[in-house]
Amino acid sequence: MRLITTNLTYDEVRPKLRQLVDTFFRTVPAGVGVKGFVNASRGQFEEVMTTGVKWCVENGYGWEEDIKRVEEYGVIKGANPDKVSDKAEQRGINQIGTLGSGNHYLEIQHVLPERIHDPEIAKKFGIFPNQIVIMVHCGSRGFGHQIGTDYLRIFEDVMRRHNLKVRDRELACAPYSTKEAKDYYEAMACAANMAFANRQVIVHRIREGFQKIFNRTPEDMEMHIVYDVAHNIAKIEEHKVNGERKKVIVHRKGSTRSFGPGHPELAPIFQDTGQPVIIGGSMETGSYLLVGTKKAEEETFGSTAHGSGRTMSRTEAKRRVRGDLLQKNMEDRGIYVKAVSMSGLAEEAGMAYKDINEVIDSVAAAGISKPVVGFKPIGNVKG
Repeated sequence: MRLITTNLTYDEVRPKLRQLVDTFFRTVPAGVGVKGFVNASRGQFEEVMTTGVKWCVENGYGWEEDIKRVEEYGVIKGANPDKVSDKAEQRGINQIGTLGSGNHYLEIQHVLPERIHDPEIAKKFGIFPNQIVIMVHCGSRGFGHQIGTDYLRIFEDVMRRHNLKVRDRELACAPYSTKEAKDYYEAMACAANMAFANRQVIVHRIREGFQKIFNRTPEDMEMHIVYDVAHNIAKIEEHKVNGERKKVIVHRKGSTRSFGPGHPELAPIFQDTGQPVIIGGSMETGSYLLVGTKKAEEETFGSTAHGSGRTMSRTEAKRRVRGDLLQKNMEDRGIYVKAVSMSGLAEEAGMAYKDINEVIDSVAAAGISKPVVGFKPIGNVKG
């Protein structure tokens, strides 16, 4: 998840909303198997795997300041391209700067005054009433998917050796002490770094698009990254367990990091506020920016929810909703959406997701993240 600010207001952007969404639908390819515009060589792609956002900035796809506004400064350490299969590399090398499918999106959002819960922190993050911001949700595309598939097969043998049994094949696992588990961690870090780079290149396209349509530079429009935070990732971190600091593997599946103020892994700009946390809702209801808390560090290994979560399967959503009618209905309500397929759009109907406000109330009541501001969608590109 990544959030980008502008200094533009709703009234300035509304007349050009269709033009913006249509532009991003062309310049940020969405859907299964699509290719991006970055023609990386094999050597360059290996640099992407090991350096993440740094490679993008050094190659003109970002600003120096972007690096400190990304989790882990845009690179998970320990990535090793030698642990990535040729098939995975072939799937990923042309996908930098692409959205993908499913619940991935590029969304233009409106800051409603009544959704600002903490004006002081919002101001520190460059957020103000009636502002336009942009949110991006996507990952490592077919590259990460192939890495997962490759190691699921490898782990099946490890599980037999260690007499490990799981209810679902996709929960395949291996003790971290094994070579196979360490190999997987090094390959997964490559996927995470590619995902950071993928979102960085998409931000570059977003800045280009706004510059073209508003005839102003991204710097002039203050198009800064608020934060980029990963979910569905395993990371080695230090946490207190039974009163003792220990190195542990935190596997955040369906969750995201939520470190509180003063955490040593946060960049200096977030030491007072805590880490920005982005929780996605649905394309009909909106999303939230929160900050991490000390309580999350104490009770949930520094984690919180990563999204509102589905209430029904994709199949059920398609049975109940017609994508073309949903698209028209959303436009009637002021949300202009472009999608690769109408069936894919139907899968992402707001009714298929939990109420984002109830989710935010829950994590706030639990004290594992603190709401800062809610965003209302007005334009969306869907895979």
